Amino acid sequence: MDQVTISEEDRRQLGLWAADCAERVLPLFEAKTPDDTRPREALEALRAFTHTGKRTARLRAASWAGLKAAGEVDDPAAAAAARAACHAAAAPYIHALATPHQAKHIHGPAVYAALARELSAGEDAAVGDEELRWAIEHAPPQVRGLIRLMPACEPGRSRLATLRHHLDSALRR
Repeated sequence: MDQVTISEEDRRQLGLWAADCAERVLPLFEAKTPDDTRPREALEALRAFTHTGKRTARLRAASWAGLKAAGEVDDPAAAAAARAACHAAAAPYIHALATPHQAKHIHGPAVYAALARELSAGEDAAVGDEELRWAIEHAPPQVRGLIRLMPACEPGRSRLATLRHHLDSALRR
């Protein structure tokens, strides 16, 4: 495994982009479970990180809570939206290792947001592709730079893998 350099500004910019991606689909979760605030709290903790630069126990716990919320909701689009929030809150914990797993930490918020949007539209791939285009267009240079440090994502068979491969390829340009 190759070590890479990840600055605190890289982490902050990744966090801002990740939060923006996940917040776009958070209403899909909240419409199904309006009393469950865990994904929103994950994004609030992430926003706090982007202001302070401190990775706190609150941020880590909020990320795990968002993942648990995803597993408890009985709607695939809402679950994907909660996963987008969970992955967003986990983004600042990316390790300085050039591995496919670390690349997934970068991809997660945008890919799960695209999947959530797609599932909410009756599995209309065009809707997911459009959400991914938004994420690509709004990715800051630091996010593109981080992706270029990681191994390229291989294509896969699932829709999630297809979205991830498309995002990875586009961010490398």
